[in-house]
Amino acid sequence: QVQLVESGGGLVQAGGSLRLSCAASGSIFSINVMGWYRQAPGKQRELVATITTGGKTNYADSVKGRFTISRDNAKNTMFLQMNTLKPEDTAVYYCKAVQSYGMPYWGKGTLVTISS
Repeated sequence: QVQLVESGGGLVQAGGSLRLSCAASGSIFSINVMGWYRQAPGKQRELVATITTGGKTNYADSVKGRFTISRDNAKNTMFLQMNTLKPEDTAVYYCKAVQSYGMPYWGKGTLVTISS
């Protein structure tokens, strides 16, 4: 099993920045892809960005050029640097890890609130 713990959320004014972290523990050797997802009030959970073990990244169009996903494999931690934040970025941000044979794991989420 894999345990994921997010941190770094908070309240920021529009135009500001936040850096989210996701610490992984457990059967981390089997993790292939990790990613960030978010869920705004009244909306479905959506993809923000993903990163493979090899460092290949993928972003939602809404965050391209503003967010950067990265991972430190030695520290078993994934990051999401969020710049030029907008009120519509307000959501609970979840960390997800997928093992090589497809089993997904989710963190409990961290709340990001952007004030206008």
